[in-house]
Amino acid sequence: MSWHVIAAAAAAIAIRYKSSGNEPVPAKPFVGANAHSMDMKPLPIEPSWVLSGDPQARAAAHSKPEDGLAATGIWDCTAGTFRWYFGWDETVVILEGSVHITAEDGTERLLAAGDVGYFKAGTWATWRVDDYVKKVAFLRNPIRSRSPCSTSCATPFARARRSASPADRRQQKSCTVAFPFRPS
Repeated sequence: MSWHVIAAAAAAIAIRYKSSGNEPVPAKPFVGANAHSMDMKPLPIEPSWVLSGDPQARAAAHSKPEDGLAATGIWDCTAGTFRWYFGWDETVVILEGSVHITAEDGTERLLAAGDVGYFKAGTWATWRVDDYVKKVAFLRNPIRSRSPCSTSCATPFARARRSASPADRRQQKSCTVAFPFRPS
C-alpha cells in the first residue's frame, strides 16, 4: 500500500514541475561552428585580478546541455598577467598563441597551440599571456547548487552576451563564479 502513496506523490511532483514553467529548453542534437569565425564579445577581466599589462579578453558561446551544468565556448586574450578564479571545472585546448600558467599549488606550465589543460573548480591560477592566446573551454559545474550567483550569471559565458552598461559591469564584478559564455 505504501508504494501507492509514493507513486501518487511522484505524480503530483511531476505535474507541479510540468506546470511550473521550469522546463529546460531542449538542446540541439548537434552544434558545429568554426572557432575562428565565431562572434567574439568583450569579456573584461575583473580589474582587481590584473597584475600587469592591459589584457583584453573576449568570448563566444558555442553550446550547453539542457541541464545547464556544462558549456563550451571560445575565449581569447591579449598580453598581460592576471589571476583567474575557476568557479567551474574547466578543460582547455589552446588553439592559438600560448600562456604561462602558475597554479595555486605552484605548478608551472607553458600551454601552447595544441596543448590541453585542466583547472579544478574552486581554484585560482595566474595567467601570463606574452602576446595572445585563444582557447576552447569545456566547462562543467560541479557546485551549481551552492553557487552564490543569480540565475543570470549561473551559466558560463553569460557575461559575453551582456551589454557594457555600468549595471552589467557591476554584476560581472560581483559574480566570481560566473562562466564567461551563455549559449543561445
